[in-house]
Parts: sequence; structure tokens; C-alpha cells
Amino acid sequence: MTENLNGGHFLIQTTPETAVFTPEDFSKENKAIAKSVKEFIAGEIQSRWDEVEHVNNELSRELMRKAGEIGLLAADIPEEYDGMALDKVSSLIISDILGQGAGSFTITELNHTGIGTLPLAFFGTEDQKKRYLPGLSSGQLIGAFGLTEPDAGSDALNANTTAALSEDGKHYILNGTKCFITNAGFADLIFAFAKVDAKAFTAFIVEFDADGITTDAEEVKMGMKGTSTRTVNFNNVKVPVENVLGEVGKGHVVALNALNMGRFKVGAVCVGNARGTFSEAVKYARQRVQFGQPICEFGLIKEKIGEMATRVFAGESMMYRTAGVIDQMIKRQGDTSAEDIGRVTAAALWEYLIECSIMKIYGSEIQGFVADESVQIFGGYGYIYENPAELSFRNARINRIWEGTNEINRITIANTLLKRAAQGRPALKTERAAQSNEFENLRPVTESDPDALETQKDMLNIAKTITFNLISDANSRFNGDLRPHQELAGIFSDMLIEIYAFESAYLRACKLNSNQKARNKKTASQITKVLAVRLFDTLQSLAFRGLPAMVAGKSYAERQSSIGRLFSPPPVDTIAANRQVADRCIQKKGYPFKIT
Repeated sequence: MTENLNGGHFLIQTTPETAVFTPEDFSKENKAIAKSVKEFIAGEIQSRWDEVEHVNNELSRELMRKAGEIGLLAADIPEEYDGMALDKVSSLIISDILGQGAGSFTITELNHTGIGTLPLAFFGTEDQKKRYLPGLSSGQLIGAFGLTEPDAGSDALNANTTAALSEDGKHYILNGTKCFITNAGFADLIFAFAKVDAKAFTAFIVEFDADGITTDAEEVKMGMKGTSTRTVNFNNVKVPVENVLGEVGKGHVVALNALNMGRFKVGAVCVGNARGTFSEAVKYARQRVQFGQPICEFGLIKEKIGEMATRVFAGESMMYRTAGVIDQMIKRQGDTSAEDIGRVTAAALWEYLIECSIMKIYGSEIQGFVADESVQIFGGYGYIYENPAELSFRNARINRIWEGTNEINRITIANTLLKRAAQGRPALKTERAAQSNEFENLRPVTESDPDALETQKDMLNIAKTITFNLISDANSRFNGDLRPHQELAGIFSDMLIEIYAFESAYLRACKLNSNQKARNKKTASQITKVLAVRLFDTLQSLAFRGLPAMVAGKSYAERQSSIGRLFSPPPVDTIAANRQVADRCIQKKGYPFKIT
């Protein structure tokens, strides 16, 4: 059984737990990949930690070649070009485990395998792929991505870099500047975006040894200090016409599809890092004694531990669920040629644009939360330079900025949903009547057993129905265009994020409970109980913020009353539930859901 293979349809569809992929479904191959990544981290990263966390481009290149030797750079490259052609679950596992323990090297690898390789894998010609993909797969070549400019960040299509066709028609002449370019200090290739004839936004494959390319000094950053970040300058750089990537004037297609995969992977890195940081905080809380007992025994510390574990569980559940449906969509295409597999993969990722953006937002924000709470648990030691908590805190902050800021991604979620609704996917208009009737017939949850997963299912249905109706109201009032109403777009996106996070965790808990041999059933149920109450609390607050901007007068009062009545959760002792989750984490000396 599979989920409905349409992005964003989680809002209106009912998904059985048997349809979702979870970490408990990892195959032997998945586990073997995770093991190899862990061994690489232990053998190559942790033994040279001080060097890895300070810019050393020679070391970065050395480590990338070693990563290439064991296949860590080849996951998303077809076998025909010396890649491994792994499924997206396996690809995500690599990012997840690296995020958990590889520090700054994680971003060096992530940028290379994501936006530093995938534009070519997705949109390159056969000749381009044969020339460059084997080297990118092995680590003999290092890729970079040149989109951001001093005056064009989120507004990337407003780039000032130009490309003019030479008189003999054999080259494009590039002039301009790209900033904040990861791996620029030792990269061999850069996918540079420029406007042909000052208007046609186009992607180019540019080799770093071309005349006219210079790089500025390494940027001194808040975090990720072991990564190379430089400004790249193009001064009359000749790029062969055969190095146009995709079509002239279609650079935005290349950029947006690459960034979408980047968001997918960034979400995994963030969740992995949050998991690792959390486990270190638990270990410290077990051994740090104050007032005659370990600080993990104090209620407010347990509250932090339980809350962190809950968010990691939700993030982990949604990211592997998303990888699973993307794999399903790719498999539905049947046998695909090496020439076409990149476009097929890009199309599948594009279908799940909403979910990929959700992963990036939720992952980066829970990583920030976990890092902050870990510093608090470590206390003064957590404020000391390069303590694990301090390092995680500094490194985490960038993830809410790159690969599209979280604000841009929130706008993307809402606008994509409404754009697809106008196309009948999901069918907001045709389903509105049915959902509206359902809204009128909804009753508050009064189940006497709030621990029951069936009760949480009822709460999820209420959350979806209310959210659907609010989005439908906004869609009608603003003619399907929320661009002038970014605040509402943000509210609706946050509602969708909370629903997807809860549902993913809930379905995983249901799946665990139906498996007699599964461990941590009780802990998963306690987590979803806490998440269900938070779902109601968060969505009610968001709905009340957005409602006055959409309705007024009597209609407002009626809708507010209905929403307040429906978002009334059954009596749930979330303090006790959270404490039980914390106790399990303390007992297991870290995150209890071992994914490998």
C-alpha cells in the first residue's frame, strides 16, 4: 500500500500507517550504509576534529576523496557515470548520519553532493555528464553552486552577473560576482547563473581554472568554521557554449530544482545533528551532579529532555516518510534510462516541493531549539568555545538562512498549495463543499481515554478540516494569490507544518504499536500524546491570528467560537507524558529510537 502520490495531499487525504516509510523499515542495505558513514566519521573526522573545524582546504579535499572512495559522494549519481544510484531513503541516511557527527565537514559534503552536483545530474547533456559526473562521484572533482550575489540573495533572478556570446559564437563571456559560495576555496567546478543579453537567466558549468576567475579571502563565519566560504569573481571568463546547463533562459528551472533537493537534504542534516546534540546533552545531564543528585532528575531538566526528544522524533518521522513517497514516485516510472533518470528524479522532488520545504523549516528550527536547550543543560560549560553544545549552537544558525530562508520557504509552501489548487491539485474548490459540511458537523473530542491513538486520529481530523476551511476561505477572498499577504501565507504554512509533523509522528507510532516485536511503543505513544495537544494549541493560536484578516463582524465571531470549541483538547497530563519520555531517554543514555 502506498500514499497518494501527490504533494500537499496530506491535508485532505487519510493515510494508513502501513503506507508510510519509517526508520523501523530500514533494509539491511540501509543499515549497512549508515554503518559505513559512522565508520568514516569515527576514522576520518573525529580523529582530526580540531583540524576539521578550522578552514583547511587541503584537508577538505583529502577527506572528500576518501568519502568518494567509499561511495558517500555517489548516492544520487547514475551507475552509468560511476555513481551508486541509491534510493532517496539511502541518500537521506548519509546526510542524516553525517549531520549527527561530522561537524563542518557535513556541509562540505552536502553542498558538493547536493547543489554542487545535482544540477548536472538533473539537467546535463550526455556529454556533460560523461565529462564531469565520474569525477564528482569519486571526489576527484569538487562542485560548487554560484547563485547568490551581493544584491541578489532571496531575489536570485535579479542577478547582475552577465553572459555575452562571443563574436565567433564559441563562448559566453561571464562578468559578475557571486558571494557566500561554499567550497569555493578548493572547488573545480561551479554552476554559475548569469543573464544572457542582460535578460535570459541561464546556468553555466564553469571550470575554476578558467582565466578571469578569482576568489576573495575566506569569510570568517559565526559557525561552520571548517567550511570554505568565499566570494567568486568573474572577469571576462570564457565559457564554452557546450557548457550551458539546460536551456538558455531556463536557469531558474535548474536552480529551483537543485535547491529543492538541497532543502530535502538540509532537513536531514538538521535532524541528524539535533539527534546527536540531544544525546550528548542527556549524557551530560546524567553525570552532572548538583544538590546531591544528577541534574537529569530535576523536573525542569526532564521537561527539556522530553521536549527535545519529541521534536526529534517528529522531524525524523517526517523526513523518512517524505523520502519514502519520493522513492515510490520514482519507482512508478519503471526502468528509466541514465539520460532521463535525472529529470525523473527532479520531477518527483518537485511534486513534493511542499514537503521538502516543510522538512527544511522544521528540521532547521528543531535543530536550533535542541542546540539552545543543550547549551542550557550544559550550563557554563555549554558557553565555552567548542564545547559540543556551543559548537552545535553556532553551526545550527545558518540552516535557517541558506537553501532559501525559512521565510521564503514558508511563502513557497502556501503559494504552491494555492497554485496547485487552481490546477485542481489538491482540489480545494471541488472538495470545499464536502469539507465545509464536515466542518459544520465536527464535534469536540470528548474521548475518555486521551491516551488512545484513535483519539489522536480524531484530533488530527479536526486540525485538517479547520485548516482546509481557513485556506479555502483565503483562497476565495484573495483569488488564490497570497503574495501581497505574506503574514497569512506564513500562518497557513505553519499550520501545514504542524499537521505534517504530527501526522508523520502519529503514523509512525501507530505502526510501532501494530508490531509486536517493536521497541519503544509506549514512548512513541507518549510523544504523540504531547504532540496532539500541541497541535491543537498551536493551530488555535495561528487560526485566531489570521482570522481577523479574512472575516469580520458576525462571521468572525461565529468562526472564532467554532474554532475555539473544536480546538478544545481532552484532559491530557502532558507533564506526566513528557516526563515518561524523558525517563526513557535517561535510561537509554540518549535518544531511544535507534535508527541503525
